[in-house]
Amino acid sequence: MSPDRFTPEDTAILLIDHQLGTMSWVGSIDQNLMKANALALAKSAKALEMPLVLTSSLEDHAQGRLAPEFEQIAPAEFADRIQRTGVVDALEDPAFARAVTDTGRRNLIIAGVTNDVCTIYPTLTALSQGYRVEVVADAGGSTTSIADETALRRMQDAGAMITSTNTTLTGLARAWDSPAGQALLPTIAELIPQS
Repeated sequence: MSPDRFTPEDTAILLIDHQLGTMSWVGSIDQNLMKANALALAKSAKALEMPLVLTSSLEDHAQGRLAPEFEQIAPAEFADRIQRTGVVDALEDPAFARAVTDTGRRNLIIAGVTNDVCTIYPTLTALSQGYRVEVVADAGGSTTSIADETALRRMQDAGAMITSTNTTLTGLARAWDSPAGQALLPTIAELIPQS
């Protein structure tokens, strides 16, 4: 097996600040596509029985509540979400850091809104702590394209693998006839544009 390949058995998925307000600030990617990709990651975590950690920041402010679809997909994780009180780097929040450590996984798939604020800092912190990180670029976004491009470049330069939702999910599946492949087929099929 390729040492670069993440597997359902050694990986956790972290979804950071996919809140109604923060998602509305994104201008670098279609907001509906970004949200659909983030939801696909959550569905995949549940289908593969992977640890899924959700977090939000200042839900009672402009950032708003975490997207309600997460509650339908992952009710326990939604109820247990780490509701930060404004800490920008989620890994500087003790409760979030503990939740990540408690997964027991050293490979992290991270997506957040916005990439230039909510994704970049926990990614850099995780890398400095020895985690391997895949950043799912199209399950997040930034206010502008230049902000998104520079944040993604900085994370990549620090050692993160920058990827897309489809690449992440097919990498976890490995083969369509495998248990993981079969579990992910419905979610991947939802991502295919309908003509």
